[in-house]
Amino acid sequence: MAPPDDRARRDAAFATLMATVAACRRCPAMEGRRRVLTTANGDIDAPIMFIAEAPGRGGAERTGVPFSGDFSGRTFERLLGEGGWTRDDVFITNAALCNPQGPTGANRAPSRQELTNCSGHLRATLAIVDPPVVVTLGAVALAAVGRIEPHGLKLTEARGQSFAWYGRTLVPLFHPSPKVLAWFPYVRMVEDFRTLRAVMDGAIIPDGKEVVQKE
Repeated sequence: MAPPDDRARRDAAFATLMATVAACRRCPAMEGRRRVLTTANGDIDAPIMFIAEAPGRGGAERTGVPFSGDFSGRTFERLLGEGGWTRDDVFITNAALCNPQGPTGANRAPSRQELTNCSGHLRATLAIVDPPVVVTLGAVALAAVGRIEPHGLKLTEARGQSFAWYGRTLVPLFHPSPKVLAWFPYVRMVEDFRTLRAVMDGAIIPDGKEVVQKE
């Protein structure tokens, strides 16, 4: 828990960041979209931050709460429980803070420029929350944190392992979306979240780019 004066400073910094994000107009395609960065993202004292790709049309774009209101959100909450967490224990954000939609209104991946436009917001969020552990959910999120501090990681090779990154521990995981679950079983996601719990509990510590098991 941060000292009261430090917490007040960080609360003020987060309030300023939320206002900056709400006023952001860097991406023309995002006009009319909800900017999903508020106190509903989690406690800024959380020791772990989850970073996903972008708000979903049926989820956070509708609810204003990351990973809520859709299949991916429900799956994520179940996985949090498997690791022994609730939403109150974590901070959740996205590489792109608005919902990217294609011509038909369906979700699409954020463009490179949209991710670049949001990278300053992500960097500022990391600085304010300052979590010891950062978990990326999906390849887009993993690439996005690499814009802040290069890591050279590929998701398929790094999934479920812990790495020293940017003065903290980085754990890349797959995104809990229906598309991923079509080929990566839920039971293996559960295993990953239980491994993540071990990382948080200190049973596994990062040493450069090697995973070191404590005796």
